[in-house]
Amino acid sequence: MTNKNLQQNYTTFAEKYDQLFDDDMYQAWANYVTQNVTKGSVLDLGGGAGRLAVLLAKQQYEVDILDLSEDMLSLAQRHATEAAVDLNLLQADMREWTDWQKTYPVIVSFADALNYLPQLTDLTSTIEQVYSHLEPRGVFLFDVITPYQTNVLYDNYYYNNDDDEDNIFMWTSYLGEAVNSVDHDLKFFVYDAKIDGFNILREIHHEQTYDLDIYQQVLSTVGFTDIEVTADFGKRAIDDKTERWFFKAVKK
Repeated sequence: MTNKNLQQNYTTFAEKYDQLFDDDMYQAWANYVTQNVTKGSVLDLGGGAGRLAVLLAKQQYEVDILDLSEDMLSLAQRHATEAAVDLNLLQADMREWTDWQKTYPVIVSFADALNYLPQLTDLTSTIEQVYSHLEPRGVFLFDVITPYQTNVLYDNYYYNNDDDEDNIFMWTSYLGEAVNSVDHDLKFFVYDAKIDGFNILREIHHEQTYDLDIYQQVLSTVGFTDIEVTADFGKRAIDDKTERWFFKAVKK
C-alpha cells in the first residue's frame, strides 16, 4: 500500500468515525457549556471534527480547537465552512502544548477525549496543561465515561449497522487489560467500484477511566478548586450507575 493510499484510508476512517456520533449529543454538550459559562473565548480540547465547536461558534463563542489528528481538523474546517463560522485550528498533543501561549477563560473537553489518554500520567499532564492555559478563575468543563460504563455496559457490547449501504460498520467492545478500560474494535465497510466490493477499514480504540476520587485528586493536586461532579449533562446527581461524569472545576 502506498503512503497516498494509506493517507486516503485514514481520511476516510475519520469521516466514518465522525458520522458515528449523535447530533443530539453534541447539542447537549453545547447546552451544558452555555449553561455554565458566559460567551467569550473557548478552547475545545480534543475537539476532533469540530461538531461542538461549530455549535458554540453559532452562539457567538470564539472557539479554538486543539486536536492531534490532522484529518479530524480538516473535517472541522469543512464543517466550519459549511456553517459559515470561524474556528481557529491547532494541531498538537493535549499532553504537551506549552508553546501555545494563549490563555482562555474557558477550556472544555468532551466526547471521551480524555479517556483516550492511555496512562494516568498522561491525564495528569493534560490537566496540568489545561491549568496553565486558563486565566485566573478560568473554568474547565469536561466529561469522562465511568467504570460502570467500561466494566458493565461495554462488556461484550456489539452493534452491527447494515441498514445504510453507504455507512456499514461493526462495533464490538470488550474489557481491556488494564483495570477500568475498554477496547473498541471498529470495522467500516467502504464500497469500491473498482472491485465491485467492499474494503474494510479497521481500528482498535482503547479507552481508560478511573475511580471518581482519582479524577478529583488529580484536579485538586494541580490546583483546581470548586470541583463539581454531576450526571446527565449537569441535570442530575451522580450514583453508582452513572455512565458519564461531568466535571466543572475552577482555577485558583
